Amino acid sequence: MKERAILLSFDVEEFDMPLEYRFDIPPAEQMRVGKLGLDAIRTVLEKHTVPATLFTTANFAMQYPDDMRQLAQAHEIASHTFYHSDFKDEHLLQSRQKLEEITGVPVTGLRMPRMRPVAMEEVKKAGYRYDSSINPTWLPGRYNNFHLPRTVYYEEGMMRIPASVSPGIRFPLFWLSFKNLPYAVFKMLTLQTLRKDGYVCLYFHPWEFTDIAAYGLPAYTRRLAGEPLLNRLDRLITDLKKEGNFITTASFAAKRAPL
Repeated sequence: MKERAILLSFDVEEFDMPLEYRFDIPPAEQMRVGKLGLDAIRTVLEKHTVPATLFTTANFAMQYPDDMRQLAQAHEIASHTFYHSDFKDEHLLQSRQKLEEITGVPVTGLRMPRMRPVAMEEVKKAGYRYDSSINPTWLPGRYNNFHLPRTVYYEEGMMRIPASVSPGIRFPLFWLSFKNLPYAVFKMLTLQTLRKDGYVCLYFHPWEFTDIAAYGLPAYTRRLAGEPLLNRLDRLITDLKKEGNFITTASFAAKRAPL
């Protein structure tokens, strides 16, 4: 049996999601909530000594440079562009350079905020080796990517590592599923995907693991937040450890890259 890989990732960012729902949240509060969440997941990752990929905005990293340097010693720091809600093509290079300046380690991966489209030509020009900005499913109001490959593929010479979806119906295995599905169902779909594909790529946000009840978000986005969700993450890592090895997305990409 080939070694199965578990790619656990978090989009480390300013908590600006309430702005989408016309709830005013000052920039300082966005950062505070994001940092609270990062501290929360850090305890679980350290407990299990598993590596994760932290797709981080340069804006967030600039606020907490010491934390990012420390985290870079055990985890992969990848780019989530410069700001979470503002994007220009030049931010691709600028964010990579700023993250490398802060952490002192190479930054090779990209995930666009909200999985927004990005030109692979621009990603290549900015010096990235892989992109993980695809959720190959249909999310009403966001995107319909049923036409794209479900697993790793190349586009214009760039490796693209989609977030995992289940075989067949392409049920997304991402943060909303994790908090809204019964745990047994999410685990079943994740294991089915891991055994079929040989790897699974999961993504969450640190701010989910804090109390976000007061920020005007829809119930389906704030259900099972804070401590209960941290407990569920702890349980998921425990269960997945029995099925495969946790590795960073960069390590996975390096193993998949053509010789």
